[in-house]
Formats: sequence, structure tokens, C-alpha cells
Amino acid sequence: MRNEGPVDWGRVPARVLLRGGPEGWHYVVVDDKGAERRTAVEGPGTRWQTGGRRDPEPPWWPRRLAETAEGLRAAIAERLTDATFADLGAEAAITWFAVDDPVEWEGLVTLREADPARFPGRVAPFVIDLEPGRGALLPGAHLLFSTPATDAWTTLAAVAERCGTPPPRAQFLCGWADHRSVRVGRGVLSLSTERSATGEERVAEICGTRRPGWSGNPEMRFRLDGIDLLDEPAGDVTALLSELGREVVRRGRAVRLPALGLTLHGPDDRAAGPSPLRHEGRERFAGVSMQLPASLVPLWSTA
Repeated sequence: MRNEGPVDWGRVPARVLLRGGPEGWHYVVVDDKGAERRTAVEGPGTRWQTGGRRDPEPPWWPRRLAETAEGLRAAIAERLTDATFADLGAEAAITWFAVDDPVEWEGLVTLREADPARFPGRVAPFVIDLEPGRGALLPGAHLLFSTPATDAWTTLAAVAERCGTPPPRAQFLCGWADHRSVRVGRGVLSLSTERSATGEERVAEICGTRRPGWSGNPEMRFRLDGIDLLDEPAGDVTALLSELGREVVRRGRAVRLPALGLTLHGPDDRAAGPSPLRHEGRERFAGVSMQLPASLVPLWSTA
């Protein structure tokens, strides 16, 4: 996102306008004095060209626009509430109304007390303990590689209810029988399943991703051998795992532990804007994924 105009978050935001067109998407924050601040939205999927063509839009196009607008509304809400907290010590909640669905929206801003999770020690994190070759232990639940798909989706639904986020969302992901995810704070917990030779569909991969910055309420943490994989600096995590005798293989921005079926993913270089987690060698991992170690796959596939 690229800002146009002076940066002044000190005013109280009152309205937000989101508009999209062939030239791209942008949003405008209007403060309580009527002053406006326009921000252009950049990145994949935010522009489209008609080129003077008169053929009708494909059937999937309105859905694509709706999904883009939904994602932008969520991103704008997070960005605005973070800026409002930094300047005013309060959260900014946006109530959106469609002006011209799906390409034009107006949001009314309401200030509220700061989320307790913004202050260290006020809200317990949502800790996921990884057990290579077995699965993951969640607060009050578990997701094991032996867990049938139906039970896994039930567990994800319970996580969403506990965290006050939308129910599991299914997405097509090539190579897997099914793939669903839920939000935990500002992180995402995802599961992928596959079918064994006997036709049983079970958990095959457990993933977690988190963006830089405040991690939401509750904060999602992934731990292995007592190490916070996404909270400690990436260099420290890698060094600690090596000291524990783990084989560590680097591939680009990813770090693999083949014997554990574990991969740690570095932050996306395309992420816009400066981040306190990406300087002076203190960069943190943005995601973690775990599958069955290769040595155990034959046992699973014939079970």
C-alpha cells in the first residue's frame, strides 16, 4: 500500500472509503475534521485491464472481485487499528457498508478500548506444541497425523469458536485431498489431508503463518523442544535446533529439518513497508509447516 499526502494518524478517524476499478484499488481515511488521506493499494490481483474489449466478464470474475475486496477490507481494518492504537491508545473498529458491491465500500469507524493482548502478560497465548512424527498438541485438543479428516475439521471449528474467528475455510490446494484453515489472532492455522492406500483421509500437514507486527488476540505460538519457532529471531532458532543435534538444511529463505518433516519459512520479500522484525539480523520466521518424516510415510500409506 502506498500513501499519498502527509502522514498524520494523530487525528481521530471517522470514515473509510474503499474503491476499485481497472486502474486499481485505493482507500481514503476521513478524519473527524473532514481531512482525507488517500492510500493506493498495490500488489498481485489489485489491477485489471479491460483494453476496450466488449466481451462479457467471465462467470468467476465477480467472485474474484468480491474476494479481493474482502481481503482489502480486513487489511485496511488491521492497518488502521494499529495506527490508531499507536497514536491514540485505542482500537478502531470499522463497520462496512456496500455502496456498489463489490467495488465500492464505506466504513464507519468506532473507537474502543485497546485489546488487552497488546500489553505483555495480559492474555495467555495460544500455544501449539509440535511433536514430529506424531502431530501437534493444542490447548485442550490435539491434531495428530492419525486423526481422521472429519475429526480434524471438528477440531478446527472448535479452535475458531474458542478464538472468536470465522469457521474453517476450505480452499483447493494442489496435491492434497482437502485443505482448511482458521484464524488464531492474526495468525492462520491450516491443515491439509491426504488419502492412504486404504482410502482413509487423515491429517498430512500442519501449517501456521503469522505476519510481522502485533500477533492479535490470542497470540498464536508454535513450539518445538521448548523453542518458540516464530517468536525468537530466526538465527537464534536455527542455532538452538543445531545445538540440539538436529540436521538443518537451508533452501533460500526456508530452513528444513528433514528428519522431523519440519520446514521454517522466512518472511515474504514482497511484503510492503518496513517491519521491526526484518532488520539488524533479528528477522523472525513467518511460517512453519510439518509433515510426517519421510521415514514414516511408508508406514502411514499402508495403514
